[in-house]
Amino acid sequence: MPSSFIPHPSSFQGGGPSANYLQKAAGVLETVAAQSTALFTAADWFSETILRGQLVHLFGSGHSRIMVEEMWPRYGSFPGFNPIVELSLTFHNLVTGANGQRQAMFLENVSGFAERILRNFDLKEGDSALVISSSGTSVVAVEMAELFRKKDIRVVSILSAAHSDVSASKRDDGKKLADFSDLVLDTGAPPGDAAVSIDGLETPVAPLSTAGGVLLVNTLKAEIAQKLTMAGKPPTVLTAPALVGKEKSAELFESAYDEHARRLAKYYADLGK
Repeated sequence: MPSSFIPHPSSFQGGGPSANYLQKAAGVLETVAAQSTALFTAADWFSETILRGQLVHLFGSGHSRIMVEEMWPRYGSFPGFNPIVELSLTFHNLVTGANGQRQAMFLENVSGFAERILRNFDLKEGDSALVISSSGTSVVAVEMAELFRKKDIRVVSILSAAHSDVSASKRDDGKKLADFSDLVLDTGAPPGDAAVSIDGLETPVAPLSTAGGVLLVNTLKAEIAQKLTMAGKPPTVLTAPALVGKEKSAELFESAYDEHARRLAKYYADLGK
């Protein structure tokens, strides 16, 4: 697109929904920045796991899957994470019909599903986990955190504190994701997630939880990369050919994926014993 068609940021300052959203997004950035102590702690825990040759387990259902894949694997990321993405909970492309959104939203609140998912892995002492749920009430996400905790695995959660506070638990005991978390990170998204109100429109639009979640995930990733490097074990980072050339990029990809496979293989070797 010609540069003349790209609006300058100042064009949003006069008001309107675009300016409103960007202002709210700036607030999300401030919320993330204010959590530096918690972020450093989470980075310490995750780095310790990776340095032991183990995995940080990642889980999110619905659109929270975005943060899982943002952490690994993509450009600028590195091995040490186990992205647990259940397609029946995250495949939204068809919207309706077979494999539709109704089914996914139903399944993410089926008790016992988390246990069947984790049955596929021989979880280990010293592992850690990151569980993402904007509302902090999705049954599968909450039970996932609960099961990790039962295995003495530290759980960091990413949620919207404001949204979770006003959302009813779907469990009989009233517990939410935060109740099974050793540390909670807040996306800064508002209740209901959508941030912009339009005159004449009954309900707000433009969610913010993904923006906050991605900021949290990549802040963590940067801190972990520094800690691994300072420990003498710099991570193998997936890097684009535009930065390192085609040959080096391919070498990094193969090496990173091989490392991921070796780490993950340990979680299958003694499964069921």
